[in-house]
Amino acid sequence: MDQALAMKLLMVNYEFPPIGGGAGKAHQCLLREYARRKDLQTDVLTSVCGRGLTTDALAENITLYKIGIHKKNLHYWTKWEVMEWMLRARRVYDRLLRQNTYDLGHAFFAFPSGWLPYRSADRLPYLLSLRGSDVPGYNVRLGFDYKILAGLFRRIWTRADALVANSSGLARLAGQFTPERSIGVIPNGIDTARYVPSPQQTLHSPLQILTVSRLIRRKRICLSIHAVKTALNAGLDVHFNIAGEGNLLASLMKFAAALGLSDRVHFLGRIEPEKMPEIYQKNHLFLMTSQHEGMSNAMLEAMACGLPIVTTFCEGVEELIDDNGIVVQSSQPDQVGQAVVSILQDENRWKAMSAAARRRAETFRWPAVADQYIELYHRILEKKKP
Repeated sequence: MDQALAMKLLMVNYEFPPIGGGAGKAHQCLLREYARRKDLQTDVLTSVCGRGLTTDALAENITLYKIGIHKKNLHYWTKWEVMEWMLRARRVYDRLLRQNTYDLGHAFFAFPSGWLPYRSADRLPYLLSLRGSDVPGYNVRLGFDYKILAGLFRRIWTRADALVANSSGLARLAGQFTPERSIGVIPNGIDTARYVPSPQQTLHSPLQILTVSRLIRRKRICLSIHAVKTALNAGLDVHFNIAGEGNLLASLMKFAAALGLSDRVHFLGRIEPEKMPEIYQKNHLFLMTSQHEGMSNAMLEAMACGLPIVTTFCEGVEELIDDNGIVVQSSQPDQVGQAVVSILQDENRWKAMSAAARRRAETFRWPAVADQYIELYHRILEKKKP
């Protein structure tokens, strides 16, 4: 398609790597696919640590407008930081609308990102990608905020031309908030050429267990650490590697020490994205005990690298886990630990799950995800035709 005739998108996401977690990363991966499309022109309004407005060309057809904010922690948003971004982003968003003719708005997170296209719904149709914390009931830390903002949330959701969650579990949770709205599902994807199993991987001691996560309350890292203690008590020579950073680092280190696991639990900190495939390949199993997820990017990456999964039940696991892992319905550490033991003490089972993990990951490719979004864009615009 001629670039002059390309669909022009205005995308909004209040966080973008290195700020934030999985939603920003997923958005970045989606934009890499959009960069290959000559039928799309995309402007993205997001954030950056710093001051002022930074403009970056991600590709010939993709421009990032980054609002500088006073960010103290890359993986944790205070209410004041959210308000700062909203107020500063509003001015840039309005200017972009005045200077350009967009066909469609697309917000990652119904709030705060979705507040901007909601304000211009009479001029620009918009789509909301629900990612997790923007869905009432998802984040226990935000329980009071959900109540205060419920009315605004409903208005933002109601005016949207489409709502899309990244897993059926998140769609069901969102449906409890607005049962009158239809909520579609478009999953996260994975780069299966970049994330691949190690050709030398075998099940040998010491056994390496990995989690990749922000160190925040919702991720329940304490539960994972306690489960590793159960595996050790069962006689497995295991080490637990935690890649990520967050506000609970100090308390988690104290918790591991209290369990006598200081030499078994390793806090790796933030790993540069280009090094992550190697991190996965050095481990034997991926462990996740989150209370809520949209759809875990880290779990998909682990699967693509051939790691069997042990996880507690949360949104997204029904799409990702079948014969490639174990979903523990209970949040009891002993049961989680026993699931870890049942895989790592049986080499044949581990091998079978490893192969199944890779096969399942190959069904979640970013080009297919991008196609689903673009098809939805066209359906929305077709309905808007007079």
